[in-house]
This record gives sequence, C-alpha cells and structure tokens, in this order.
Amino acid sequence: MKFRKIRKKDNFNTTDYASVIGKNRSFSTAEAHKRLRTNVMFSFPDEAQCRVIGITSAMAHEGKTTTALNLAYDLFQLGKKVLVIDADMRMSNVAQILNINRDPGLSDLLVGAKDGSRYIQMPGELDSLPIITSGNPPPNPSELLASRRMGIMLDTLKQKYDYIIIDLPPVSAVSDALILSKLTDGMIVVVRQDYADKRLLDDAIRQLHFQEARIIGFVMNGARTESKYGRYGHYSKYGYYASQDEV
Repeated sequence: MKFRKIRKKDNFNTTDYASVIGKNRSFSTAEAHKRLRTNVMFSFPDEAQCRVIGITSAMAHEGKTTTALNLAYDLFQLGKKVLVIDADMRMSNVAQILNINRDPGLSDLLVGAKDGSRYIQMPGELDSLPIITSGNPPPNPSELLASRRMGIMLDTLKQKYDYIIIDLPPVSAVSDALILSKLTDGMIVVVRQDYADKRLLDDAIRQLHFQEARIIGFVMNGARTESKYGRYGHYSKYGYYASQDEV
C-alpha cells in the first residue's frame, strides 16, 4: 500500500503522506503526537468506558485528518482498542490518504446497512488500525449525522472500543461538526500556524460553546516558535499541543 501525494495550496510544499502518518513520521512529529495522546488520556481518567473524540478545525487544510489518524495510531500502539471514523462525507480525505476504498463506509451504514463489521477496513500501513471511511457521497450528510441511527451506531461501537476518533469537517464550512459534537466526549480543534483565520477560529469556538461541546485541547500544525496569536492567548486554557512537521 502506498500513501498518496499531498496536494496543498498557497505556499505549502508538496510531500508524501507517508512522512507524516504513523511509523514514518519524523521524530519531532511523532513526539508531538505522543504528547497529544498522553494529554488526551489524562483528560479521561476513567478508562472503564469508551471515549468518543471529535477532531475538527475552523478552516479546511489545517491538518485535522492527519491529526486524527496519528492520534488514533498512537493510542492503538499502546494496545488500546481504537476505531477511526471519517465523518467528513463532503470532502473525505482518509481513504485517499491511505489508498483504501472510500465505499462502503459511514454513509452506507447510516442508510440501513445491517452488518457494520464488514465496513471496517484495516490498512497495513497503520498496523491494521480499524477505520470506517466516509462511504458513498450522500446528498444529505448533515441529516445522516443528525439521525437517530448515528447515535445508535456509536452506542453499538462503543461496546467494542476504548476510543473512537472521528474526523469531522471544518466548523466554518458546514454544521456537521457541531451536530456530532453532541455525541462526543471531547473535541480537539486543529489550527495551522500562520494560516488560520483568527476571526473564523473565534467563531468556531463560539459555535462549539453554544452546542455545549467539551473542547479538550488545540493542536497547532506547522508550529515553529511563537505564533502570531501569542501561543493562542485565552485558548491556552484548553491545552496546547504543537506539531512541527504535521501536514
């Protein structure tokens, strides 16, 4: 299996996803994600139940998908039972990054699939980490995510896993992340240094607060030293995890 190439806009360099995913990450990136893993685990001291964690951002192209995959991978490496769900049914990236089939996946499960186990893929590049891709592109992603079936599916999956990591669309783009935030135990907001729009970030945080989402931390991608936000000022109360090379 080969990772696909990253094709990024603006002044970002093109590189391989293999260099920022799983065991092929640089040392600094891997250590940043391990710190994130540690802080996430300490956010939930009771390990007797499954924890559902949503990964979102204010804007697209901030690195939420690679953050979700690496957090899940690092938890998986500790022997935890982990499942990744790609809930970005509009601009799915998980299947493309890992070169696995996009469908069948989440959307197919939500429209009436009976056997959920056959929709779980286990890519070898991530040591057979279980993944549910986004599925066939539906005309109504928000309605599917807000459906009773979504809650029932998560409740069923929670009986089998220690952590469920959900890759969500950006908050500023659509309401999907806000809808699913009600079903999560915590939300992580990914922010790319010198790329994120502060106004959109502020608005995303306000919207998550309005939905009573529990924000457990921020991940800053492309971090070098201090950002133009001064280490994110009032956001730092949620937790701050920096990744130097993440894409």
